[in-house]
Amino acid sequence: MKLKVLRADPAGNITLFVLDPVGKAQRGKLAERLMALSRFQAEQVGYVCETADGTDGHMEMAGGEFCGNATRAFGMLMAKRKGLHGRCRLTLEVSGCEKNVGVEVDLDNGTARAEMPLPLFARKETVGGVSGTLVHLGGIAHFIVEDVEPSIAFFLAAEPMFFALEGLDAYGVMFHDSKTHRMTPLVKVPAANSLVWEGSCGSGSLASAIAQSEGMSDGEFERDYIQPAGTVRATAVRKGGEVVAAYIGGSVTLDEPVEVEI
Repeated sequence: MKLKVLRADPAGNITLFVLDPVGKAQRGKLAERLMALSRFQAEQVGYVCETADGTDGHMEMAGGEFCGNATRAFGMLMAKRKGLHGRCRLTLEVSGCEKNVGVEVDLDNGTARAEMPLPLFARKETVGGVSGTLVHLGGIAHFIVEDVEPSIAFFLAAEPMFFALEGLDAYGVMFHDSKTHRMTPLVKVPAANSLVWEGSCGSGSLASAIAQSEGMSDGEFERDYIQPAGTVRATAVRKGGEVVAAYIGGSVTLDEPVEVEI
């Protein structure tokens, strides 16, 4: 099988977009094979789908999950395909979101900012004596912890917590270092059979901003989350203590499309 693919780099969260049509039943296994190709060093795979009326593009992740970084990169891709210039706003249909997503693209500066789903909840949980914040964003959830050595062992200890949540397509643990202010994301997408130390995680950045803004009544909480391969700026807007708007932004680069044989 020959496929046309494009490698995107949204703040180090390497995403491979498949530009040819692929049926849903094939996407998970195909993503495994594409991610195994060392030339791309891809952490996740998205599929460009037929665009519906009223939107500027349609993209679905391999596991049907929502990914903020992939959405930002897809917005950049669609803006370039449309021949747009400077600052522009696109409306996209993406997996894991019931509503269309707005993405603001700055083609001159190579950045993109995406709207993000609002949290269903954020609550304190304890794993192995470690207290953290569990943030449920709908199709994806993250456990935010500080000063825990990043490890698969801790992830596995926390994983049963996610099994109790309905409708999850993906979940992760965000390891924060309070001294260096760096974040290390470890994310699992069961349908794609992947557990990945991501270069950066958009939804994990937002979940962190939500967790760290708990207790704030009104206003905008914004922070740059420095991660192994890039930085994501996450914004949580609160009113009366509730999160009423959320965004992530940062750099995006796109390679030229290439053809691969799988």
